[in-house]
Amino acid sequence: MKKAIPILFIFFVIYALTNKEEILIPDYAIRFRIIANSNSVEDQELKMTIKEELDNVLTPLMSDAKTSKEAIEILENNMDMIDNIVDKYGVVHTISLGQNYFPEKEYEGVTIPSGNYESLVITLGSGLGDNWWCVMFPPLCLLEAKDNNTENIEYKFFVQEILEKYTS
Repeated sequence: MKKAIPILFIFFVIYALTNKEEILIPDYAIRFRIIANSNSVEDQELKMTIKEELDNVLTPLMSDAKTSKEAIEILENNMDMIDNIVDKYGVVHTISLGQNYFPEKEYEGVTIPSGNYESLVITLGSGLGDNWWCVMFPPLCLLEAKDNNTENIEYKFFVQEILEKYTS
């Protein structure tokens, strides 16, 4: 029986790392969401342009955070800068840092439940368009999953590595 426990543990770990049903977003995560004004091509392009600029600025800042509390402090200390970046594009917007509602999302066979999550949410205009979101802390925003199965496996191992870094 004692030999079976390590074997079962190894099996469970392999299963958890390769099972597409597993949700990889930890409870302490901080999400980042940008909601477009509408689904027009122009509004969707603007959303992605703002996302790219904010990613370029926030990713290095967030890399210094070791805990979600530190990550929130970094965001709080940089709210004016975030607002100024969005202001450059001349779009009416709101920015909310805290508990924000996220609808249910299905991604690559995984259902991510709806709920209120610690997050930075930027709503452009009336916020009636499709949104973009990622996990800002731990820093998973730069990970774009591909349809290729090999890349999905590499993605999951990389996600596991990042989660271990921020939970130890």
